[in-house]
Amino acid sequence: MTGRRRWSTEEILDTAAELLRTGDAESFSVRKLAAALGTDSSSLYRHFRNKTELLRAVADRILLAAMDGYRPEGDWKQRITALALRLRAAFGEQPQLAAIWGRYASGGTGSRLVMEELLQALRASGLPDEEIPARYHRIVILLAALIASEAGVSTVTPKEYEQGMEQFRVAVLGADPERYPALAHFARDVRPLGADRRTAFEEILAAQLAHVEAQIP
Repeated sequence: MTGRRRWSTEEILDTAAELLRTGDAESFSVRKLAAALGTDSSSLYRHFRNKTELLRAVADRILLAAMDGYRPEGDWKQRITALALRLRAAFGEQPQLAAIWGRYASGGTGSRLVMEELLQALRASGLPDEEIPARYHRIVILLAALIASEAGVSTVTPKEYEQGMEQFRVAVLGADPERYPALAHFARDVRPLGADRRTAFEEILAAQLAHVEAQIP
């Protein structure tokens, strides 16, 4: 009788990532992953203690992919911007995993590489060491929020997008000018949430970095 196949950690993570591309963290379960692999849950718990640890490992692989081939260039603001855009692009290819990164974070190699580069860049800015951890924390929160928000929009189906656009047009263009005077005034210029997100991403990040720059002695 042939024994049950032993799956490697990388094979488990590959399958988990594939399941998450077509689902989300809420519907994902170790039991579903085990079924996809043709094994039982107990065999997976030899690799990961629980679902959260597994999800963190999957998210960390995205960070590793983003850092693959990265070389710091330019001044500290250029380095942080380049890193942010790499993270945005990496999670843009697997948007279902963006919320997982924002929710569960990661303590793996990918996470450490991102943390190291952000801290090195902030140190190169001339900020006093005692201020760097707080600035780092704010930048990471901003990036996680922006990337997760953008990923959420990108996973909307064409039908859902059209329905949302119709609701947007009704809510904005049909706003009662007496009750919503400002909205009625700007109705033809207000853009939906999904519009021009790359420019918005870069401008918001640039504003945060400008705020950091203003604190440099």
